[in-house]
Amino acid sequence: MSMVSIKDVAARAGVSPGTVSNVLNRPEKVAGSTRDRVETVIRELGFVRHGSASTLRAGHSRTVGLSVMDIGNPFFTDVAAGVEDLASERGYAVILGNSSGSRVKEERNLLVFAEQRVRGVLITPSDEDQTRLDMLRGRGIAVVLVDHPAERADQCAVAVNDVTGGTMAVDHLLAGGFDSIAYITGPSSLRQCQDRRRGAERALAAAGRDPQELREVSMPAMTAAAGQQAAEKLLAQDRLPDALFCANDLLAVGMLRGLLQGGVRVPDDVSLIGYDDIDFASATTVSLSSIRQPTYQLGRVATELLLDECDNPDTHAHQQIMFQPDLVVRESTR
Repeated sequence: MSMVSIKDVAARAGVSPGTVSNVLNRPEKVAGSTRDRVETVIRELGFVRHGSASTLRAGHSRTVGLSVMDIGNPFFTDVAAGVEDLASERGYAVILGNSSGSRVKEERNLLVFAEQRVRGVLITPSDEDQTRLDMLRGRGIAVVLVDHPAERADQCAVAVNDVTGGTMAVDHLLAGGFDSIAYITGPSSLRQCQDRRRGAERALAAAGRDPQELREVSMPAMTAAAGQQAAEKLLAQDRLPDALFCANDLLAVGMLRGLLQGGVRVPDDVSLIGYDDIDFASATTVSLSSIRQPTYQLGRVATELLLDECDNPDTHAHQQIMFQPDLVVRESTR
């Protein structure tokens, strides 16, 4: 079978080759009925564009890179869904890179993105160093931070106010009249962990209590397995805290499992709250109270900012968007 060309598609659809090109590269610029007709012909003829050739002509591809810290965390899966949905609507594909919280792996992913000539990069960075992101910008690749506030005015970022979220979580626990509260967290280098602790300390101070009262159990990862290990650490101590604030729901899920296996009743003996409100937070043996983040919206809005910068570099205005979290109360707290 001979290769089908853009001219073949245009002839069958009764449009110009330029219109076919717009459907492939700038679908939002083509009327819906025309776009549908062209896409139908593309499917009928089995047309596949020569990606490498178009990339060489344009200097970039119709792809964007997404670098997340842990694709095994449903939080990032939901963010990725928001990214992919909007990118697909705009005629872009998404290349996913999972850094596993490793700067070395993250740098490798960014190198692959650059080699593939992505149009832009969405990233939840593993640390605060901007050097590698500035290198991407130097190559003409737009960058938007996801779940991380911007430190500078010359970049876009979409985040959730984690200080407020931490305050909400501990305010809720304080309302239960608990004497001792522990914070179960991940690596201290992560901004999210730092900000959620700051919020927790702010809640204690506002209640007239010493922020240093907050006991901390720091784990090397923010996974369910790490949460269960944290539970084992607490169970080995003389006295359990009255209430626990976990820096994400995976830690809380593991903590819940460890406590129940140790004969601790939740919430009768210990109240427990997580963070993120992932889908199965409501489906655990004892449904988890949590701080809800608008995960899908985070991904979608970040992609909107990225594509605007890519497609309208002369008129694009950098924005730093901060969403507010919500408290979701379920069975694990009282």
